[in-house]
Amino acid sequence: MTVMYTKDHEWVRADGELYVIGISAHAAEQLGDVVFVELPDVGKTFSKGDDMAVVESVKAASDVYAPISGEVVEVNAAVVDEPAKINEDAMGAAWFVKIRPSNKAEIDEMMDEAAYKDFAENS
Repeated sequence: MTVMYTKDHEWVRADGELYVIGISAHAAEQLGDVVFVELPDVGKTFSKGDDMAVVESVKAASDVYAPISGEVVEVNAAVVDEPAKINEDAMGAAWFVKIRPSNKAEIDEMMDEAAYKDFAENS
């Protein structure tokens, strides 16, 4: 599966039965230097659109919303320990959580890379 995006600048990528979630490179660029990340606990469940995480930069604090419903099965402690990783590799090593989805159909409501790029450039 390709990477899919939300209008709130989260990305989702399939990883076997799980989905990996993070914020887009565009969002990281808009935030500036990220200095703090708060991620949810393993085992926490979210509905699509729930506040899931917090990212703070030198410019602003921003909520990260759950792009799909499901249960958090893994968090990336590396981004909590080194928030600057988000500015370096938002779409790769700086993923936030892995979720076991409860409604895979929600992924179909997201934008593909081309649609997201157009959205990000024009919003």
